Parts: sequence; C-alpha cells; structure tokens
Amino acid sequence: MSHEPFPTDGTAVVTCGLPYANGDLHVGHLRGYVGADVYNRALGKLGQQTAYVCGSDMHGTPIAVNAAEQGVSPEQFALEYHEQYQETFPKFDIDFDNYGHTDDETNTELTRDIVRTLESEGYVYEKEIMVAFDPEEGQALPDRFVEGTCPYCGEQARGDECDEGCGRHLEPGEIEDPVSTVTGNPAEYRERTHKFFRVSELQEYLQGFIDRLEGTDNARNQPREWIEGELRDWCITRDMDWGIDYPGDEDEEDDLVLYVWVDAPIEYISSTKQYSERVGADTYDWEDVWTDDDGQIVHVIGRDIIQHHTVFWPAMLHAAGYTEPRAVAATGFITINGKGLSTSRNRAIWAQEYLDEGFHPDLLRYYLATNGGLQQDVDFSWEKFQSRVNSELVGAYGNFAYRSLLFAQRNYGGTPDCEVSPEVSERIDEALSDFRDAVNDYSVRGVGQAALELARFGNEYIQSEEPWNLVDDDPDRAEQVIRDCVQLSVALAVLFEPIAPDTAERLYDQVGGDGDVHEVTLEAAHDAPAAEFGEPDELVTKIEDERVAELNEKLEQRIAESASDDEADEDSETTDHTDDMDLEPLTDDRISFDDFQDLDLRVGRIESAEPIEGADKLLRLEVDIGVETRQVVAGLRQLHDVDDLPGTRVVLVANMEKSELFGVESNGMVLAAGEEADLLTTHGDAPLGTKVR
Repeated sequence: MSHEPFPTDGTAVVTCGLPYANGDLHVGHLRGYVGADVYNRALGKLGQQTAYVCGSDMHGTPIAVNAAEQGVSPEQFALEYHEQYQETFPKFDIDFDNYGHTDDETNTELTRDIVRTLESEGYVYEKEIMVAFDPEEGQALPDRFVEGTCPYCGEQARGDECDEGCGRHLEPGEIEDPVSTVTGNPAEYRERTHKFFRVSELQEYLQGFIDRLEGTDNARNQPREWIEGELRDWCITRDMDWGIDYPGDEDEEDDLVLYVWVDAPIEYISSTKQYSERVGADTYDWEDVWTDDDGQIVHVIGRDIIQHHTVFWPAMLHAAGYTEPRAVAATGFITINGKGLSTSRNRAIWAQEYLDEGFHPDLLRYYLATNGGLQQDVDFSWEKFQSRVNSELVGAYGNFAYRSLLFAQRNYGGTPDCEVSPEVSERIDEALSDFRDAVNDYSVRGVGQAALELARFGNEYIQSEEPWNLVDDDPDRAEQVIRDCVQLSVALAVLFEPIAPDTAERLYDQVGGDGDVHEVTLEAAHDAPAAEFGEPDELVTKIEDERVAELNEKLEQRIAESASDDEADEDSETTDHTDDMDLEPLTDDRISFDDFQDLDLRVGRIESAEPIEGADKLLRLEVDIGVETRQVVAGLRQLHDVDDLPGTRVVLVANMEKSELFGVESNGMVLAAGEEADLLTTHGDAPLGTKVR
C-alpha cells in the first residue's frame, strides 16, 4: 500500500460502511454514501484508477429479531430492504460500480476461505466462555438479544456494544445483569465453546498500522486506546442460525455462525471481485487492490464503527494475507433542527421523502458534502438547507454560469474568438491545485470549496469588468472578459462534477464541452468550449420562504403524530405510564432512608466542557459545587451542544467512587434523564453546593 499522493500507479477502491438491511434510508445514512461517492469521483478526476463498491449488511441479531416480529424469514426481511437500497441510491446519483450483499454466494465463499486461512495460520482457537441464555425460551442470547450493564462504565448497554455510555465493543459474556430482549426476563450465563481470533498477537502490527493510516483525525486517534492498551482476542462466532456457518460446521445443528463483523467487511472485497468479474480483469483487477502492495483502499464509515475498521478489520486482512487500508475517513453524525436524529420519533428527513418533495438530488448532495468537515457533526434544517442552496448554488455557482453564458450566446453566438487571459488561466490552475490537495487530505468539503471559490472569483471578475458596458466602448476587452468567463464555466463543470454530477453535466453540455464530464479528468478544465452554443437554462432555482415554512410544518406535524401514536398506544394497551420509550420497570428492591441519605447529591454548575479525544460520546466537565470544582466525565457529547453547556446548573453525585474513562479521571456523576440526557437541575436558584435531600 503506497502513501504517495494521489494519483498513484496502483489501483484504488473506495468503500462506504454497509447499510444495515433493517430500515428505510434517511439523510444520516446518505451523508456517508454521498461523501464516499464524491471522493471516488474526485479520485477519477485526478486520473486515479478507482472503483466505488458497497453492499447491504444482511446478517446479525437485529434483523433476526425484527424478522421474527413480522413473521418472515431473516433472508426475506433483509432482501426487501436490500432491493429498496438498490433502487434508492441511484436516485441520488450515488454511483456504485458494484452493490452486492453479505448473504450472496461470493461473500459467503470468500468469508469461509478467509476464516480457513486464519485457522491454518494459527490465528483461531477454541475457548469455553459464559454466554447469556434465556431459560424460558431455551436459547442462547447473542449480541442484541441481550441487554444489561456495561462492565466498564456502568451505563445501560447491549450485548455487543456500550452504545449508551463509553462506546466500547463488548465480547459475549461481558455484560453485567443480563436481560433477555426476547422475553424481558433475567438471563443466566452458561458455558459454551466459541472460536476466537488472536488479535492480541497482532498488537505490534496494529501499532505500526495506525501510525501509517491516513484519513480523518477521529479514525486515526480513537483506536489508539485499544491498540496501545490491553488488546484482547475477539470472539468471531455467535449462537444463532442466521448468518454464515462457521467453515466445516455447515451440516452441524449447533447454530454456530460467524459474527456479523467478520463477514460484513469482507463484502468490500467480494463486491470488488464481482465488479472485476463483470468488467474483466483487463479493465479492473480486484486482486491489484486487495492482494498487491500498491493497492489503494479507502474506507468511508460512520464514526460509531471506527474500532471495527481500524482494529479488527486490518488485523484480519493482515493475518489472511490481504492489503491493509490506506485510509479510513469517519463521518460525524446528523442532527435535525439541533436535536438528535430519531427514527422512532420520526425526527428524520427520509430519503424518499426528500425526493417526493421534488428537490433535485444535487442540492442535498451539496449540503451534505460541504457543510463542515467530514468528521464534524452536521445539523440539517430546512432553513439552513435553503440558505446554502440560495446563497451558494444559486447565488454563486448558478448565477455566474447563467449570466456569463447568456451574455456570450446573445452577443457572440457562443465563445468569443480569442485566448483565455493568463490571469484567469492561473486562477483555474489554483482551483485545480486546491482540488488535488483536498483529495489527498480526504476533505470532501474541500473538493466542493475548490469549485465554489472559483465560482465566486468568476462573479467578482464579471461584476468588476462589466462587459455589458465594454461592448461598445472597448469591444476587444469585452470579448476577452466573456471568453474568460466561458472558460471558467467549463472549469466549474469539471470541478463540480463530483459534488453535483447532474448539474455539472447540464453546464458542460451548455458550453459544448468535449466528451463526458463524468469521465474527463481535471485537465479538461482548460479544454476549449464550443465556438457556438445555444441559450443556456438556469442550473439551480431559489427555494422560497413559503416552501420552507410548509416543509417545517410537515416535519413538526409528523413528529407530533408520532408522539400522539405513542400516547394512543399507552392508553389502549396499558394502565400505567409505559410507552414505546421502553421505560425500565420499577424495581422491587427498596432502600432505606439512611441508604438514600448516604448519597451526597449537590447542586452544581458546569464551568467548562470539552470533548475527550477518541471518545465519541464523552465530555470532560468542570463542575463547580460550591466548596470545590470537580472534574467529571459525562456521556453528553452527542446529545447537547458542547458550547451551550457552560453555565448550566446540574445535580452531581459528589460521593461517587472515582473512575477513569479514556484516560480521564471522573470525580462524580452528573444526573440526567432518558435517552436525550435531560440534565437534572433545581427549580429555583439554590446556592452551588446545596445538598439535595
């Protein structure tokens, strides 16, 4: 794997984290798939041989659980979503060269082959472990069939991940106080034989790998806690009957399948192989990517799966003799109107909903790709969407191209007969250089900015030169200015193609560009436009305020209806106040008044808040509790605006035992309610340090 700047002589592949075939697509999903598509198209613009591959993740416990609830097989359940994704992605010009799924024959056979190689190389062993078991149903409880308490931070967690707290990957048998999600009853642990991958033996390799890895800072820094600490072996089998059977166990009846995080990333290789088989190895050879040192592998993923892609996956590739990834770029999350995206509460902008509203896909592509750096969280609101579209796509890009080409066509029938000025030619070269730098910095936003800044230059240029006033007074200068502007339009079509492919194609056709804008490289930005072309059309139209108001009303109504449905379900199905928020049942265990008095609860105020490096959900807080200021670690990062937290009054458990999370000492616990981490406070202005009784 080369670290020379792109383009390289090697063959590249761009992948995006597999969509889990378990629900409809929304803007949160699209951010990653659009970002990876933009990056792959941008690589092609540099002249890099590349392909964009992906596939649906078909296995795992959530699919098995939801399929059982609907009374269908897991395969049927997952295939319906797989087919939906196949239809939806092209509508957003997400141009996969191959889109497969993890349950197809190619991935099944390749997964088994790789696991056999791991076994033959001595990286797999058997071990007796304690596995959660539901005695009422008489079944083992893998992954999300069991919930309980994280052994590391004490937060509520599911069987394979502490999703509410520290974010750690959890092995079978680790979760404390296990409860079956099948029956809701307490689970018990029973001994079971499972297969383990010797990740610990690859610690030295992984430490070198993470130093070599390119991509976003979060993807390179977050895994160091595991790689540089105690690296534990990885259980690669599960007790269930939906998945890929462990090699050699296909005819056995013990329901032992490979863990979904074994076969899911292997789909990257399988999908590349399928593409190669379809177009022929002379056109694109999958082995040049996955088995050659010059292979250039770029993964675009959500930041919640960094550990899988930077620890387990490269370890497995290395042990099996495959090429390691060159880069992992992890995206931030999407919020809606400043609040967490919630599919259960219908607080989401669905992919099909966006299309049904009649908006062009390029508008959303532009917003998702350029609204902040790839690893930053992005807030979607219809107002912000309107503002970016109107001020940038309409006001800068579309406005410049339309006014330039309209003036050129009406006054010269097309392109004036003169050469591009050195000033404008150099400015185009600067934009091309910025584009190349953005690709090598894994900056999808930078790709879009290179084009946008050139459009802004074009607007300033035509406005300052005023060619409409030069036609009579200085016709030669007028021709020069318009010739420059037409060339800038050619360059803009080439540069904007990765971000807004359909809009760029229409602009390229309007100026009579030579060839297919999707196939040409950056050098085409200097290609001469057609001598004659017709009157242009406007590329992008404004979004009016009335439209935004209508969209906001629909969103608010949908969220309200979802809440009303919850209340209706509550009234009709239960006599207590339990709704589909899955409130925890009241415990039968009681504590004495003296026990409660042992809790030292104090009124406090957050003085400062800052993210903890490598921890997606955790913040380091300084909390003033009157007598002193405490450092506290709290899982608030994804649920609160960090900048708004200072000054917030809270209730702190002051006599909580000290703990350490991600290398940061926590001296107390801030109290919060529910999934939205609603911070507990006091109604009045009790002095800081006041004890809560």
